[in-house]
Amino acid sequence: MNATGAKNRVSNVNGAEHFDIEVPDTAHQISSDSWFQVAFVLTTSINNAYVLGYTGTVMVPLGWVGGVIGLILASAISLYANILVAKLHEFGGKRHIRYRDLAGFIYGRKAYCVTWGLQYVNLFMINCGFIILAGSALKAVYVLFRDDHTMKLPYFIAIAGLVCAVFAIGVPHLSALGIWLGVSTILSLIYIIVAMVLSVKDGVKTPHSRNYEIQGSSISKLFTITAAAANLVFVFNTGMLPEIQATVKQPVVKNMVKALYFQFTLGLLPMYAVMFIGYWAYGSSTSTYLLNNVNGPVWVKALANISAFLQTVICLHIFASPSYEYMDTKFGIKGGTFVLKNLLFRIMARGGYLAVSTLLSALLPFLGDFMSLTGAVSTIPLTFILANHMYYKAKNDKLNTMQKLWHWLNVVFFSLMSVAATIAALRLIVVDSKNFHVFSDL
Repeated sequence: MNATGAKNRVSNVNGAEHFDIEVPDTAHQISSDSWFQVAFVLTTSINNAYVLGYTGTVMVPLGWVGGVIGLILASAISLYANILVAKLHEFGGKRHIRYRDLAGFIYGRKAYCVTWGLQYVNLFMINCGFIILAGSALKAVYVLFRDDHTMKLPYFIAIAGLVCAVFAIGVPHLSALGIWLGVSTILSLIYIIVAMVLSVKDGVKTPHSRNYEIQGSSISKLFTITAAAANLVFVFNTGMLPEIQATVKQPVVKNMVKALYFQFTLGLLPMYAVMFIGYWAYGSSTSTYLLNNVNGPVWVKALANISAFLQTVICLHIFASPSYEYMDTKFGIKGGTFVLKNLLFRIMARGGYLAVSTLLSALLPFLGDFMSLTGAVSTIPLTFILANHMYYKAKNDKLNTMQKLWHWLNVVFFSLMSVAATIAALRLIVVDSKNFHVFSDL
């Protein structure tokens, strides 16, 4: 792809202005996947093992009314915002295969860099959460068979990070997941069905012993609810829609919108089911990892936890793929998966990336806090603030006054929400850091 100067301003097809930013070609495949495969990537990204934590991190702090209404509103506004971004994929007659490429084309070099930073912080923290989840799943299997507590959570997080690295080295890019998406779906169904069935069983046994009240003092509730609002945003959004859309075949906008409708209809049903059933069964006592609450046969719980662990390994690869794509493109890594040069590079680059992620995960294994902070500082700006303003700027001459006002209202509202949620999330981290030491065995 030919690069032009970052400050070279030209007119786009709508008569507005855009910037040509130096955009590298990609070392990964593009335009190779059907809309249905992309829909499965999106569905996998929201029905990952994080769903086992949403009852404790969304429903518990918000309660029935706040949780249900919040989830419905968050899903609707998330679908809307993602469609806005999807419609800009070929804006200006160019295909924008990275979020930062699109932002740079519309705003210029500074926005390109800021978007890049926000996105990679977002994905890095999501991946830290995945590693915490994977470690928690392994520990849950361990305690089913041993009660000596010799192995601590940080040890299992380290094992999880190693397995994720091995998988990352063997799967070169997002489109190469192929059959692994089917495996991921089966694994998701296993732990979701087990969690639901055992939760229903427990709920029926103790119908009158549940408490659904939001816990804590008034000030504590305020911060907890605000942080949970960021979790609502985190639930539905990847922060890497253009990168996923880059893999879909033409027509890219139409196919991506179809994939998004699939994600936000059928794709949401398993997640909603496990969240609501889990909260119904355990109320405000639900932990941030639902399988820690359920009672049932040891082998069934072990199967569910192993499935959650393996699915997390696959799903982390989806969210780490923009980082891998950057490194592969930067250093010209193309060709066969097991070519020695490529293999050694992935061992060093991806292994190093996951080593840092694993270290931070073991250092501060507070899953709910990671979700809140990620949603506040990066998911909200990327998904709502940037999406609405980019669409406003790109389609300015085609929008009427009410439409322009609507987009600005979204920008202002979600900017305020981002600030408030960041403060609340940081407070949670400070509180948890005082209550637990680093490398805690939670």
